[in-house]
Amino acid sequence: MNVELITKDDLKEFKSDLLTEIKAIMQPGPGQSKKWLKSVEVRKLLNISPGTLQNLRVNGTLRFSKVGSIMYYKLEDINKILEGNER
Repeated sequence: MNVELITKDDLKEFKSDLLTEIKAIMQPGPGQSKKWLKSVEVRKLLNISPGTLQNLRVNGTLRFSKVGSIMYYKLEDINKILEGNER
């Protein structure tokens, strides 16, 4: 019977490789944009405060999905809001 030991260094290397692969999957490719944005990214994009973003969520102006404690917003929905408020 062959016994193979896994060391802490092996696990750290595996973790690093796994995180690198996940980041590569999550990043948009050339010519693509992200489909989902986090709250911080939305606030930067729209130049609004956390309270204003909360108001957009509460009154239903901006839909969101919550995973754990992180809220995600579709870039498509944000673009619709921007296009709807053109003057």
